Amino acid sequence: MAPRRPAGADAFPRKTVEPFATRPAEDGPLYAALDLGTNSCRMLIARPAGSQFQVVDSFSKPVQLGHGLEASGRLSRPSMARTVHALQVCRRKLEAHQVTRMRLVATEACRRARNSRDFLRMIRRETGLPVEIIDAEEEARLAVISCAPLVSQRTEQLLVVDIGGGSTELVWIDLEDVEPKERSRAIMRLGDGFRDPLPGGARVVDWISVPLGVATLRDQFEDVEDDQGRFALMSWHFEEMLADFAPYALAQTMEEGFQIIGTSGTVTTVAASHLGLRRYDRTKVDGLIMSSAQIDRVIRDYLSLGPEGRRADPRIGRERHALIMSGAAILQTLMRVWPTTRLSVADRGLREGLLYAQMVKDGVLAPDGMNGVA
Repeated sequence: MAPRRPAGADAFPRKTVEPFATRPAEDGPLYAALDLGTNSCRMLIARPAGSQFQVVDSFSKPVQLGHGLEASGRLSRPSMARTVHALQVCRRKLEAHQVTRMRLVATEACRRARNSRDFLRMIRRETGLPVEIIDAEEEARLAVISCAPLVSQRTEQLLVVDIGGGSTELVWIDLEDVEPKERSRAIMRLGDGFRDPLPGGARVVDWISVPLGVATLRDQFEDVEDDQGRFALMSWHFEEMLADFAPYALAQTMEEGFQIIGTSGTVTTVAASHLGLRRYDRTKVDGLIMSSAQIDRVIRDYLSLGPEGRRADPRIGRERHALIMSGAAILQTLMRVWPTTRLSVADRGLREGLLYAQMVKDGVLAPDGMNGVA
């Protein structure tokens, strides 16, 4: 049975959930987190502020690192050149802020490419940046802990979904044995690993990294000319890849206390479209709770626009119009497989998880200061 929608599910959470804000620089150590994904290169520079952090600078650039990877198994020279150029901008920002504490990671495209080690050596030679490739489990853990502030105290079963450019991570977490007020903090503690949970802590039932993200799924069906037919095929193909995820078999037995948190450009774009934002505003999107009917309405609108209409739609943006339908196919599949009336929208992910993990490790940000949504 699908969980009952709480009061105000079509609006913003009653409690403000804002883990960081862009503010003028103050005293204190600076940390950096860089996420080099299949489609984008993104970086945050922040400083700890109590149990949260303040962003002092950021960078985001679509580099299409994984373009052509499906066909060749290699990163192309143009893709690598675009990425190195973006990383040079990041290096200048790091130098300008004199950042010494940083973690710079690459994900699915570099995990899969046969020439990724050569590419990392090229990055080190051209930029001096210590970019490392992380495995899928660490990527999933970091995405999960970034969403800790959005976990409701009423949540007993949690599904965190991170739709990336080259892969999609799903993590199912059992919080039934955790005291309601401790559930956000229990999620933060998963940064130490998914195995061997502490007594009374969060328990990871299962997790999966599906090798399909907005870019790779689009590339697999780019030869299908019919727009709606392509969308249906992408949705069907993605669902096939969920067969090995243990909670897939429980999809029709949902009970009250279930929460899905979605973190990705797809999810935030759908939310911005629902709100009618012609200019993106993170404060209105992060923490928004959308009903499944609202999500379906936005996706139907995207389909009715067609490729040309989506390209011209300011809510989607020029950088995302080519990827939005593959992401929407993934999102709609998940809402269909686990029928629930709501989705928590997270404008946060790997970068925020990297920052949290570094700061907690250094003892400058305490996970016990984190409070979830009531």
